[in-house]
Amino acid sequence: MNKKDIVVQIKEDLKDKIIFWEERSSKRHYFMINKDDIVFVARYLFEKRRARFITASGIDTPRGIEILYHFSFDKEGGEIVTVKVLVSKQECKIESLTPFITGATFIEREIQELLGVKFLNHPDPRPLLTSEDWPEDKFPLRIDYRDADFTNKVDEEK
Repeated sequence: MNKKDIVVQIKEDLKDKIIFWEERSSKRHYFMINKDDIVFVARYLFEKRRARFITASGIDTPRGIEILYHFSFDKEGGEIVTVKVLVSKQECKIESLTPFITGATFIEREIQELLGVKFLNHPDPRPLLTSEDWPEDKFPLRIDYRDADFTNKVDEEK
């Protein structure tokens, strides 16, 4: 299946799940879905379309935490499809992909730890990067953490 065919097939097969689709270049395709559809869509890409899971990334936005799941179609010329999901900061949880994509294990732990997204049914949600005494309610990649006033603490340490 060539590049055009895979994109057309994804759009057709997932038309009821896709909120919007955008192409930033000829090989980069992005589409947004509801968070409740992530397991279905990721399984479809990974198992049915045989896409390789590259990684996931997370961004703190004014609307919530946006998680981007990146998949590559290596045999179709390296097409990259990114699935975007928005998770509210009030209900900051989403299903884990780890039960069927073991390669998602560490990146989900990292996103959980640094952005505060809880991955439901993750087999090992232990912290990965922060120290054991790190506060559970502080997430270093969130805007509110970066905007916090740490000047007094720094001055006290001098």
